[in-house]
Amino acid sequence: MNKRIGITCLVILVSACLLIGIIAASGVGVYLWDKNNPQQTITTAPTLANLPHATSCPPDSCLVPTIDTTIAVVPTVELPRQIARSMDQIQKEVIKIRGLQPKTDIPRALLSPDQLRQNVIDDFLSDYTPEDARQDVITLSILGLLPADFNLLTFYEELYNEQIAGYYDDKTKEMYVVSGSGFNGPEKMTFSHEFTHILQDQNYDFENGLRLTDEACKNESERCAATSALIEGDASLTEYFWYFQYASDNDKEDVQSFYEDYQSPVYDSAPEYMKSDFSFPYSAGQEFVQVLHDQGGWQAVNNAFTNPPVSTEQIMHPDRYPGDAPIKIDLPNLTSDLGEGWEQVGADVVGEWYTYLILAKGYAPDTRLDDTVAREAAEGWGGDAYNVYHNAATNQTVLVIQGVWDSRSDAKEYYDIFIQYGDARWGSHDSHDAAMTNWQTDDQYAIIQYDSSTTRLIISPDDLIINQIVRNYPLK
Repeated sequence: MNKRIGITCLVILVSACLLIGIIAASGVGVYLWDKNNPQQTITTAPTLANLPHATSCPPDSCLVPTIDTTIAVVPTVELPRQIARSMDQIQKEVIKIRGLQPKTDIPRALLSPDQLRQNVIDDFLSDYTPEDARQDVITLSILGLLPADFNLLTFYEELYNEQIAGYYDDKTKEMYVVSGSGFNGPEKMTFSHEFTHILQDQNYDFENGLRLTDEACKNESERCAATSALIEGDASLTEYFWYFQYASDNDKEDVQSFYEDYQSPVYDSAPEYMKSDFSFPYSAGQEFVQVLHDQGGWQAVNNAFTNPPVSTEQIMHPDRYPGDAPIKIDLPNLTSDLGEGWEQVGADVVGEWYTYLILAKGYAPDTRLDDTVAREAAEGWGGDAYNVYHNAATNQTVLVIQGVWDSRSDAKEYYDIFIQYGDARWGSHDSHDAAMTNWQTDDQYAIIQYDSSTTRLIISPDDLIINQIVRNYPLK
């Protein structure tokens, strides 16, 4: 399943940097998506002296003054001279901060909001079909993250119409920045972020080096989400340094004014899981890259591009990178077992991040567990696999998720906490013992199994299918 389509998939394919993430990463209005939560919102720009990481890099790693920045001056496309000069200056500053050299010239353009949005929508819709959306809704709905009738394709189009701030297209190798009333603080921040993507792509090759392609990521969303978090986290941290080292007072006032006036009704209406997933590559990615930077400066970040993280677990727990790789789980294909009319519409890895989202960010508010409890349940994740099957004639779906945990106690903790989630989602469980708990509603049956360090969740339209799976494929 392309379970991160529309959010990270666009980042993967064209490295789009959406406005919400740009402001979030900048240190101004941090965590804009939770702007009503005073514990996660900074409404005034912090000073450099008050930032814990602003001066924490090792000597000579924040700035690299010996790097030749002159080759960063590239041809412009439809740019006023003053804006071109500002872009040239920001490129030089980003090269100093990041310490990477560009390899070739990059066309760049300042587009109107309508032009930029249409560019991105056309790129996105050319790769994301109604059939993709149908299969994703089937999977996301049985996971409890979307209602079954959610119009995902239309929602993404509306979301991009609202959120796009700029992007680097790694297919055409062109960079675009949206212009509101000129090239001011927000546009400069966007440009510093996007130019970082150019340096990344030219030095590490998104397509061939990092394997961030539609085909490669279709069934490897966990790996691609982790690599995307590295990419966006690096660009966000670079943007962060640029803001506090090079942005003028007027730039900062522009950004603050923009943040105070910013409205996002489509984003605000997004399903709860989507808003969290939307921010993941920027917020969690920046935290991950910050840890690397604290440990070894930009060289440690560069090293991560040659040995990318492979799971959202590693992004969420940087101390587990690079040694704690996910355990591969092989699930049998049940299409023939289920019989006529059934098709497999999804097969991939859930990962620690989505395990947390399922427990804490379901579309039905009364199914959501406490955030801390959900994170504790997901934290012992060691690897998993899932399959989703759908029968179009009966409009029925079957889900199987099998996971392995870091320890028996981690598996037991997840099992016990999932029972709380199951009771919230399906009502009080019908039966429960140390190894299996089950639920029954008018149109769904569900069981969670636990054995040693392994768990298995099965959701089905009837108990006959569940009994068949349990009998033919014992948990091991």
